[in-house]
Amino acid sequence: MEENMKFATVEDTVEYHLFLIPDEPRDPEEHREILQKYIEKIMTQFAPMLVPYIWQNQPFNLKYKPGKGGVPAHIFGMTKFGDNIEDEWFIVYIVKQITKEFPELVARIEDNDGEFLLIEAADFLPKWLDPDNSANRVFFHHGELCIIPAPKKPGAVSWLPTTLQTISQALNIISTHPEKILASESIRAAVNRRIRGYPEKIKASLHQAHCFLPAGIVAVLKQRPRLVAAGVQAFYLRDPIDLRACRIFKTFLPETRIMTSVTFTKCLYAQLVQQRFVPDLRSGYRLPPPSHPQYRAHELGMKLAHGFEILCSKCSPHFSDAKKSLVTTSPLWAGFLESLKKNDYFKGLMKGSAQYQERLEMAKNYFQLSINRPESSHAMSPGEEILTLLQTIPFDIEELKKEEANLPPEDDDQWLDLSPDQLDQLLQEAAGKKEPEPVSKGQEENYDLTQVSESMKAFISKVSTHKGAELPREHSEAPVTFDADSFLNYFDKILGSRPHDSDSDELDEEDSECLDSDDDLDLKTQEPGEEASVKGTLADLKSYMAQMDQELAHTSIGKSFTTQKQMEPLSQTASNNSEEEDSGAGGSVMTPVDIDLNLVSNILESYTSQAGLAGPASNLLQSMGVQLPDSADHGPISKPTKD
Repeated sequence: MEENMKFATVEDTVEYHLFLIPDEPRDPEEHREILQKYIEKIMTQFAPMLVPYIWQNQPFNLKYKPGKGGVPAHIFGMTKFGDNIEDEWFIVYIVKQITKEFPELVARIEDNDGEFLLIEAADFLPKWLDPDNSANRVFFHHGELCIIPAPKKPGAVSWLPTTLQTISQALNIISTHPEKILASESIRAAVNRRIRGYPEKIKASLHQAHCFLPAGIVAVLKQRPRLVAAGVQAFYLRDPIDLRACRIFKTFLPETRIMTSVTFTKCLYAQLVQQRFVPDLRSGYRLPPPSHPQYRAHELGMKLAHGFEILCSKCSPHFSDAKKSLVTTSPLWAGFLESLKKNDYFKGLMKGSAQYQERLEMAKNYFQLSINRPESSHAMSPGEEILTLLQTIPFDIEELKKEEANLPPEDDDQWLDLSPDQLDQLLQEAAGKKEPEPVSKGQEENYDLTQVSESMKAFISKVSTHKGAELPREHSEAPVTFDADSFLNYFDKILGSRPHDSDSDELDEEDSECLDSDDDLDLKTQEPGEEASVKGTLADLKSYMAQMDQELAHTSIGKSFTTQKQMEPLSQTASNNSEEEDSGAGGSVMTPVDIDLNLVSNILESYTSQAGLAGPASNLLQSMGVQLPDSADHGPISKPTKD
């Protein structure tokens, strides 16, 4: 009967803080009043976007939070966004816009993962910035992302402390040096790309579908469209105890069902559609055959009705009247309503008309949830809110049935079944990469394989650390170089000579105002005795390697490599004693392996064996910006040209 049942709620939470830039000392009570006025201004100004928005779990909300420790009094909000990650990024957009509209405010935002804005821009962060030192450094100011840098050395910059211990320190830096803390363009672009399209994107995230629902639910959703989220979540996260209430329905009887149009978010719609569920025979909810043209509407309505019945079963119909207090009794309501009128929230609708009343009810609901939000112990649960609406709003089933003939068309849900190409395109867009242009037949024939070998060399030449290997950001940024002295000095460290401290003063251009990277090593020359010892050790190592090459050359492994055709004289290929011993009496060394040709051949062989699917070769090449032709037959491989 039951499949894919969920037993735990995902408590993904985002917190946002708005601080007033310090300009002069204020009395705590005066500061509180100023922040309260900002809350009213913000929630009023952004009401046209926030009022109709359907939240997955909790709405965007703001309240005053008193100062504590090094954190001054400020405006605070917290939202549990659950499975819909778009709620979190919509909040990022709102917070960013708040700091743009109110320049005297500075905002910071974080979630369960910490500084998730830095995670989004991870490919572009300076090397010194990591989770250990990012606290109190990332803010929105004037609508732009800001990162407070760290000095190269303690005291190197007078206005930059080595560590930011408190928010107050950070606010002082922002107020005095706003032009010096702006994040790099690439970091800002990565975050802006993620919130691109708002507020128009809100409409694109919605999905309208026909549902065969009990009249009571239809009436409730007309007054509170956002309650569809609570109904879907109750069904999606149901457990066996919840389903006991659905054996025999007491609130939403199946005999009262009518066809209606319901607006979901795409996340809510997908959650409802993708779960397989068969109702209890005693419930009275029976579905037509799957071939029936309205089967999907019946199935969606049945699932949503179960969710609403579960919500109502969790509260007593005689719950405290204190929770039913009217919004209009709040002293803040009159001012809020007047501000909405000034911002043309009612769009010129006639007072008392059906559309005016609908928008007024949505505004009251928004005010209750986001501005005049009661403490959790006094707040209505969704079930209590539904029961209250059923008791207070009159509805006529016959009138609702008349609307069945004029329902708006359903939205196409083909987005639920993405093709592999569409999925790849979405992933490319999410990563901020342009979709690669298809390689023409002429380009396939003249494809330059040099970039494959050069990109791989650039990857190999990067020094990896305990944090992992670092891919080249752009394979065409600079020619591939190989520093032999540095390579030998790394061998020196491996072989146990005296360790040296990493205190390089060399910095990337992007990190010019930041701490030195731990990856930049300062390689110093050894003292005479140690230097002679190291050279001897390296000579022995080269000798061993040469002997192994000689032995492997006559094995099947050695013969599997492609070698250079030209035999070079000993004088041109060897410059030390160990290589002279390996050359033998013939005066020429064994044919060297063509590294570039073998590298490209093996990669192409691996790429071809993937048969167009994802695999190690294509993943590695794409991460380095190399796009190979799609042809499975690459034909003869010509040797890559060398610069």
